[in-house]
Order: sequence, then C-alpha cells, then structure tokens
Amino acid sequence: MNVSPNVDDVDDVARNAEATTTLMSGSGHDHHLEVSLGLWQDRPASEVIDTALLADRLGYRSVWIGEMATWDAFALGAHLGVQFQHSGLVLGPFAVAVRDPAMIAIGVASVAALTRRPVSVALGTSSTVVVENWHGRSRRRSGVMLAESAQALRQLLDGEKVSFDGEVIRSWGYRLRLPAPSSELVIAAFGDQALSAAAAYADRLVLNLVDPSSVRDLVAKLQVAADTIGRPRPRVAVWTTCAVNPSAEGVEQVRRGVTGYLSAPGYSDMFRRAGFGDVVDFALTKPHPGELLGRIPVDLVRVTGLLGDESHIEARIKEYIDAGADDIVIIPSATDDDPAGERTLRAMADVGPRLQAP
Repeated sequence: MNVSPNVDDVDDVARNAEATTTLMSGSGHDHHLEVSLGLWQDRPASEVIDTALLADRLGYRSVWIGEMATWDAFALGAHLGVQFQHSGLVLGPFAVAVRDPAMIAIGVASVAALTRRPVSVALGTSSTVVVENWHGRSRRRSGVMLAESAQALRQLLDGEKVSFDGEVIRSWGYRLRLPAPSSELVIAAFGDQALSAAAAYADRLVLNLVDPSSVRDLVAKLQVAADTIGRPRPRVAVWTTCAVNPSAEGVEQVRRGVTGYLSAPGYSDMFRRAGFGDVVDFALTKPHPGELLGRIPVDLVRVTGLLGDESHIEARIKEYIDAGADDIVIIPSATDDDPAGERTLRAMADVGPRLQAP
C-alpha cells in the first residue's frame, strides 16, 4: 500500500477530522472514534505502519499500539509519531508483571519528547501465556499489581519523585529527566478487581471484545465503584474488531481472533448469554485450536465485532454508545482484499459524521 499523501486524503481530513473523532450522542456527550492496530499474525508485521499512517491522515483521534508478540510499542510509537499530523498515541496495554512503572514512564516520556504528540499509556494484566510462558514472570496477585503500578506510574508521569511502597510494587527515588508528559492513564479491565483499580486510578477504562450488554453491566459496576470512593467515573472505551463489507478471508481472520476468549472467565458467560453455550462447552474441553475454530459460527463473531455494511456497523456502534461506551476503538481487519484495512478505515471515517447529534 502506498502511504504517500494525496489530494483525496487532504480532503478527507478537512471533511472528517473533527466529525470522525468526536461522535455526539443525543445527550450532547462527546464520543470518540479511534483505531487500534490489529497486529494480525497472518499479515506482514510492517503492514500496521501503513494502517497507522492512513488512520492519521484520515483524522482519527488516536492510534493505539498494543504490545504482545510483534513490535515493541515504544519503538513503533516513536517511528509513527514523528510522521503523524493529526492523531495522538495510546501505548499499551503493557503487562504490569513484565514492565515496571519506571520502565513504562521512561518509555512514554521518550515517545512524547521525540514525537511531540499526545501520548497516553494503558496498563493491563495480560495472560499467563505472555507473562509466565514467554517472559518467565509470575502473574500472582496481578490485580494488586495492576492497582499499585497505576499509582506509582501516575506519580512518575506527573513529574514527581516516585515514592511508592506497596504489597507487590515498590519504586522510590526516581524522577523523569525528560519533560513529564502527564499522560492519560488507561486501565484494561474485565474482572471486578481490575474494575476497582480503574475506578480508583484510571482516566479511562478499556474493555476488549465485549458485547453491548456486557458494556452496560461493566459500566454500571464501574460507576458504583467510582461513587463509593467519591471519584468521577473514568471514560469507557470499547475495543472491537471491524471489517466493512468483509471478504471470506476477513471474516475468517476475525473468527480466529476469538478462539482464545471462549473459555476465559467472564467471556465464556458472555458467549453463553448470546446463545453459544455449546461452543463454550466445547472450548472448555481444551480441544486443538483448529478443531475449536471449526465450531465457531460467523454469528458468534458478530457478538463482539463490527462486521457488515456501513449502516449495520453504524447501528451497532450506537448500541455500544447507548450501553454506556464513551469511545469506540476499532481494530480494522487487514487482508489481501483490504490491505492495511484501508477500505474499513475510509468507510468508518464516513460513518463518523453521521453519528453526530443534530
């Protein structure tokens, strides 16, 4: 894909830069449309660079860069950020058992200083495979680690000399030498302990691959937790896969992406409620991934993904907003039929203005 600017892109930004990134509900509350890089393992690793640069040219508010099996998020964020003209960066979620608060703060401050872009940072607990198998760290007491990492990191990002002595996380005596970025702090959560941490310490909560019904339940829990401690409820972002008029290859790519969630606590209940209890039961027997994939119908993927034409996706986004989501973060499918997710990104840039209130 050629990412050099062209006249059409300039027109796209002029037409969509604000409307695409700020969606207005009937109540007048601001909602943002953002992009997360898919990092699809069946695609060339460098393709996400094209995706990110196109998202910036189309005026999306932020580009999220996760970290798991492919890129170092700080390195990719710096490479992209110096080329951005419109989008901010959200780095992470970083696994708190793998990266400590000082390490994260130095990385965020470095990217902010090098790119001169707004840089947010997200924290999460990740998975046993990533933390224990790949990195040889322990996930024990990961909920406590998440809450304590958020507290120590907040001090560092605000330019304070860190002084934190928790049950799991300890950090003291260090202050950033680079300008403190005062970054937005995002926490990825699903379970009650992580939701409590988000209510207490996050500026924004991100929910990954959930349906609108689950969003409604989780936002209600977050509100109760925030009210209990007398703090405003953090904004809520929802990550969701997205493919506009997908080919069979695109549907298959998204279908593969849900296999790891079917037997996960909380997610299994969500898919049961949606009517796919038989698939969940089979997933709980720990079959070979190929066997499990063969049992996953396309309709199951639609529970947590945005697949279809523009009108269908627009209606589905409104369901998420009505359920309490503040921001929608699309993960565009990328295939040979839609390299770098260009068709999806351009179509969603056109959906944004239609979601504004009169």
